[in-house]
Amino acid sequence: MDEKIRDVLELRRTAKEVKRHVVLMRIMSLLLIILIAIVAIAYAFSYFYDKYGSFTVKISKYDMLQQGLTLSETPEYDKANAQLNADIVYDMTNISGNDLPANVDMVNGSHNGDSYIAYTFYLINSGDDTLTYTGKMTIENITNNVDEAIRIAVYVNGERTVYGKTKSDGSGKESDCDKEFKSSTIVMTNKHKDFEPKAKDKYTVVIWLEGNDPDCTDDIIGGTMKLGMDFKITEST
Repeated sequence: MDEKIRDVLELRRTAKEVKRHVVLMRIMSLLLIILIAIVAIAYAFSYFYDKYGSFTVKISKYDMLQQGLTLSETPEYDKANAQLNADIVYDMTNISGNDLPANVDMVNGSHNGDSYIAYTFYLINSGDDTLTYTGKMTIENITNNVDEAIRIAVYVNGERTVYGKTKSDGSGKESDCDKEFKSSTIVMTNKHKDFEPKAKDKYTVVIWLEGNDPDCTDDIIGGTMKLGMDFKITEST
């Protein structure tokens, strides 16, 4: 009798162990699926970040197709573009804005240095109507508060304006800047009226970490920033 009871107890124990093993394997499989999904998402994020660069310029495809507004890396162009992407600079270190090349706005397309991003493009009215357009540069992604020490110079037809975030103590713009960021997510806006057919506006955007900014500390090491500039037509005649 005791042997039969012992056999029954062993069978019950074996069944519980099998059930526990099955449950454990299911949990391990689920964790593996979750891990694969996380890696895939991280890879996809990295891929699209690299593909579209750290600075992207866009116009509405409707404005391009219906009104002839187009983007180009050169004043002459052989096809209409609704989007342009600047090359990335990895591991950018801080510099002084005074060290930027004097001719930084005289080279077309991407022309980065070791410690700055520089991109020149043209906004062209290839249509038949006189237009009014607006432009807006936005901060699309930011990590490690790197924007505290970022400077962005925007040249419009050779006229330079340097933008930076308001001082961390809230007392106004940094001494090396012409203007503060418009908001926490908007760097600047502009507007061009009477943009005539065949007219071309030349833009150069230069981005760097200002080493003389008090907020340029080790705390922002590894930080990233992604910017976008969008243009749209607000009126046509």
